Amino acid sequence: MSYGVLQEYYFDNWTLQGGRELSGIIGTTSNGVMYLSMPVLFALFTKPWARYRQSAAVGGALIACASFILSSRSQHVWHLIATQGVLAALGCALVYSPLTLSLGEWYNAENRICNRAVAYGICLSTKNVVGSVCPFIFRGLLERYGFRTALVIWAAIMVGTAVLSISLIQTPQSSLTMETHRGRKIPWQFLKHRIFWIYSIATMLQSAGYGIPQTYLSEYARNVSALSPQLSTLLITLINVPGIFSSAFFGFLSDNKHFRLSAPTVTAISALTSALAAFLFWGLAARGGIAMLVLFALTFGFFASAYSATWAGVMNDMEKDSARRNEAVDSGVLYGLLNGARGIGYVSGGLLSVPLIKAGSGSSMGDFGYGTTYGPLIIFTGLSLASGGWGLIFSPKWKNMLHLR
Repeated sequence: MSYGVLQEYYFDNWTLQGGRELSGIIGTTSNGVMYLSMPVLFALFTKPWARYRQSAAVGGALIACASFILSSRSQHVWHLIATQGVLAALGCALVYSPLTLSLGEWYNAENRICNRAVAYGICLSTKNVVGSVCPFIFRGLLERYGFRTALVIWAAIMVGTAVLSISLIQTPQSSLTMETHRGRKIPWQFLKHRIFWIYSIATMLQSAGYGIPQTYLSEYARNVSALSPQLSTLLITLINVPGIFSSAFFGFLSDNKHFRLSAPTVTAISALTSALAAFLFWGLAARGGIAMLVLFALTFGFFASAYSATWAGVMNDMEKDSARRNEAVDSGVLYGLLNGARGIGYVSGGLLSVPLIKAGSGSSMGDFGYGTTYGPLIIFTGLSLASGGWGLIFSPKWKNMLHLR
């Protein structure tokens, strides 16, 4: 959520071996590896290893702590990619996956499932609380101590807060009881359903663009708009602040009984509006100006950050689809696979960002974002975000309007 601050620092204070432009893929690789590991972890901790959830989470916190300490000793850019981008991400996934499974299971009971989207939305919004504060923590640590000492301090903060938080999470007793039924297997029939692949592809496409502003907006603010380090850090915070409210709001839209919105409609609102923000506000941000960048950060942060909060509504649709076919579906595994699709998008967007930056570095074609080095990156971001709403054209109402068969 806050890697853009580190990316900007690495770029401006490069002391490592290897091309500094490769530092841009660390943040998206970290998110990608984290999400790509979740399908496996969610499947493992749903049935076979439910009783080991807390132990695994503590182990993950220790792995992530060790990764940041190792990262502080980096001499080459690939050291940063391996420690921050891969190893720390695996540790964080071990914290996130088993504990998120417990959250979903508390809301799997029939009398609670209608509130599941709101519950996910509220919990997902807390990541934006942290993402709003951490940029200033990182900025202060980097300016005072440099990145090596800052990473060691961050490792201590992270492991302390993680272990404390993990101790608060209880695994539902029903999950521990289900584990004793050895013959129980994870149902995979939903993989044959078109609805699963529609939402998975939409998630991959949206995620490819979602991680880019978090990585490059701070750098853009410094190099193109000539903003101070404090203001460029503020932009990262402004991306995160709206998500505190939007995740819960989009969860409410998915569960709301007063005016019903389908899951494709809710995902399209998030995807298309965030895409418009990229095209209109980031793309038309003039050199030396901050107003359009602030508008972009706030609008993108509100609508794009809420995309994963729409998944509870998506899962409800998939569960109804399976029920119509008289098939079982495991919501934990389903949620893990959606996270895996998000990971593929993150990694793809990160890998594409480096050649996109190079493609725009040939010449300046104007004073707006489109005419800078970041022009191709902005266009890709907008198109990718918009593609996250493609599930709308497969909804029955739109199929009739577009004569799709």
